[in-house]
Amino acid sequence: MRICVYCASSRLPDPIYREVAFHMGELLAEGGHTLIYGGGGTGSMGAIADGALSRNGEVFGIMPRFLAERELSHQRLTKLELVANMRERKHKMLDKSDAVLALPGGCGTLEELLETITLRRLGQYQNPIILLNTLDFYQPFQTMMAHVVAERFMAEGETVLWQLVDRPEEVLPAIAEATAISP
Repeated sequence: MRICVYCASSRLPDPIYREVAFHMGELLAEGGHTLIYGGGGTGSMGAIADGALSRNGEVFGIMPRFLAERELSHQRLTKLELVANMRERKHKMLDKSDAVLALPGGCGTLEELLETITLRRLGQYQNPIILLNTLDFYQPFQTMMAHVVAERFMAEGETVLWQLVDRPEEVLPAIAEATAISP
């Protein structure tokens, strides 16, 4: 299975986020899954790639050229594809994936996550979306989305479009148990 992971490149957050990302990378590789991610070598991005690579996993990075010039891309990836812009990056990551996993991150991670949820809601992406709730990071998101439903911007049943899990060990079982959505 090819799993697209959204996560942060920042080195500033609590080190537990990088530790969990590293462990998640190990679990993906041990399960025989390919990691598809943004190609960065720092923060949770670098940690998840390092974790997968430490277990001889396949790691595929997709990075816009302008970011490759500004950020340090990971130097040991199985493959790094440079693309024209962020839009192309996001679409290639989704097109190549069988599931999406969102780790804690900033506005880029949240933007990617919300776009993917929207695409799943519209039937344009049928695969599972899992949120790894390290240090309760996604609890405010869950609260916000409950408010969206309460205000009837989304139907109550649409909260099944994604799943929240608390530990890396719960991610792969959640993906396996997720319900496919028809276009």
